[in-house]
Amino acid sequence: MPTTESSVTSARAEDVAAIDRLRAFYADLRAELGKVIIGQEQVIELTTIAILGRGHGLLMGVPGLAKTLLVRSIAETMNLKFSRIQFTPDLMPGDITGTDILQETAQPGRRAFEFVHGPVFANIVLADEINRAPAKTQAALLEAMQEHRVTVTGRTYDLHPPFFVLATQNPIEQEGTYPLPEAQLDRFMFLIHVDYPGEAEEKRIARETTGATISQLRKLITGPEVTAFQELVRRMPVPDHVYDYAVGLVRRTRPALETAPAWIKSWVSWGAGPRAVQYLIIGAKARAALLGSYMVRQEDIEAVAEPVLTHRVLTNFHAESEGMTSREIVRRLVKEGNGNGQT
Repeated sequence: MPTTESSVTSARAEDVAAIDRLRAFYADLRAELGKVIIGQEQVIELTTIAILGRGHGLLMGVPGLAKTLLVRSIAETMNLKFSRIQFTPDLMPGDITGTDILQETAQPGRRAFEFVHGPVFANIVLADEINRAPAKTQAALLEAMQEHRVTVTGRTYDLHPPFFVLATQNPIEQEGTYPLPEAQLDRFMFLIHVDYPGEAEEKRIARETTGATISQLRKLITGPEVTAFQELVRRMPVPDHVYDYAVGLVRRTRPALETAPAWIKSWVSWGAGPRAVQYLIIGAKARAALLGSYMVRQEDIEAVAEPVLTHRVLTNFHAESEGMTSREIVRRLVKEGNGNGQT
């Protein structure tokens, strides 16, 4: 990605070298994932950005679009521990966090409770069809996602970094599901839409994934290196006008404010909160570093605005009656700029 000399000097010299290494890693990552995942470049980019931003992702897509394979493959190439939880109506919180079981001790005739770690104790956790489980089970992930720890029978257990939750939802089948509450939706940095592949990509899928050969993925980095890249992302410089743009964009989603456009007041019941501003900045930082830029630009904010804001903008009945979705509202906001003629 082309950068100006002034943008290079805005980052520390050691960070410039680290950004170059991150860009090289991302090129290798895409090449490795291309062995097993055909297409879905934007999904790969957004998932990687979320990991680098220490966020969590919610993947929305119909079955059969390689969501599970993508997450498992990313964990393999990053040499991270992967865990998959299939959410079902009978899944209990202890099935996620772990539980105490009575075990024999070294002393004959004496038994004691021992904590058995659940599948949440991993680096990358796939919560498959998270809306299949009731609210109390969904809530078992809340503390892990926010605090990176779990509490069981009064004792707290820390989750080792890096820690990332990727949940999936099926948008076409809602019978027997439990919609995620807004508080839990807000814990997800991104809502990532996984769409059908193009015709050429689907032909490649038919040709390359139905043979006897199974591609082996290389381990490109380690957990500590992922953590170092996450810290690098936090140090990315952001100009003041980019902060202004991010804040202005989020505030324009709130219909109660005078600065909100008239069409927002007509179609939106609730806008995005302050966490959206945080994730816009963090996502933009991660994208800039990932693509080899040495400072954050407005286009980085625009690139992550849709996955950050879509699940945080709640439409009203008027919008639904006119077929207007949160996704389309966010796209229009980005297209219109900050309301002062800047786009």
